[in-house]
Amino acid sequence: MNLSPTTAVPSPCVDICQMDAPTGWCAGCLRSIDEIVGWSRLDDERKRAVIAQLPARRVRWQALNRSPVPPRSAR
Repeated sequence: MNLSPTTAVPSPCVDICQMDAPTGWCAGCLRSIDEIVGWSRLDDERKRAVIAQLPARRVRWQALNRSPVPPRSAR
């Protein structure tokens, strides 16, 4: 997700809400439960920081042989 500093930050939710116990991430959006629950209270800078972590989490997710997570554009 490519966001400029002035773009409102949308939720990365892809409507696949299943927490993975070993990683602590949602199988859909790869956020932690704390990141999901607190999303509406995060400022845009912190939201961008969470989103910046998602590509690395996707790589780790795939390395752990988890089911593929659909990219946001595939919704």
